[in-house]
Amino acid sequence: MFWLSAFIDAPEESFEETVAFWAAVTGWAPSVRRGVHDEFLTLAPGDADDHLRMQRLASGEARIHLDVHVRDPRAAADRAVGLGAVELADDGYVVLESPGGLTFCLVTHPSSRPAPPSRWPDLSTSLVDQVCLDVPAAAYDAETGFWQELLGWQRVGSSFREFERLARPDGQALRLLLQRLDDEGGPTRAHLDLACSSRDREVVRHASLGARLVDDRESWTVMADPAGLAYCLTDRPPG
Repeated sequence: MFWLSAFIDAPEESFEETVAFWAAVTGWAPSVRRGVHDEFLTLAPGDADDHLRMQRLASGEARIHLDVHVRDPRAAADRAVGLGAVELADDGYVVLESPGGLTFCLVTHPSSRPAPPSRWPDLSTSLVDQVCLDVPAAAYDAETGFWQELLGWQRVGSSFREFERLARPDGQALRLLLQRLDDEGGPTRAHLDLACSSRDREVVRHASLGARLVDDRESWTVMADPAGLAYCLTDRPPG
């Protein structure tokens, strides 16, 4: 595995509004559409390599899925199945579900240059730099072990009881955080986290762009985008 990227999957009825929102939030321009039905696009961070993409869904609720970039998707898929994943489709890239039910894809797109934080007119900075896997308690050990083995990233603790993380190697754009939910059952889900130099300013900026405030905690604020997808603004320093 040489790169990790995230996909924002949004329903057709809110897709264009959601694209405009995330382009404004990140400062990254949407690429030319691609796919059989022009359903895919990339949010391109200038001269760096992208790690955030978007997909228009024909049906279903908004969600986050992961792309794991590998040299040989077929060989990587066989290994992932051996670790407990379920293969769903092989279209050159391979679509799978983790043991806890999170969709992910094995792809080959070359990438190696993480994007820098975006700087705003008030001189604050922010960056989408983390995916948090929200894992029901009953599946937590199996799901965490799966991602640790698949990515080869070291599992480390956190100052918060319900969180662990997989240590991001140098040169990677995305961190991976793991949250143990109080719920026992249900599928693993995922949400995006942004590192912010000023969380208060980012809350105001995001709300002005169409986000909704969901919850405010000591170290992070939960927002929802125009498709209803939850994400967090955190106090972690960008970059």
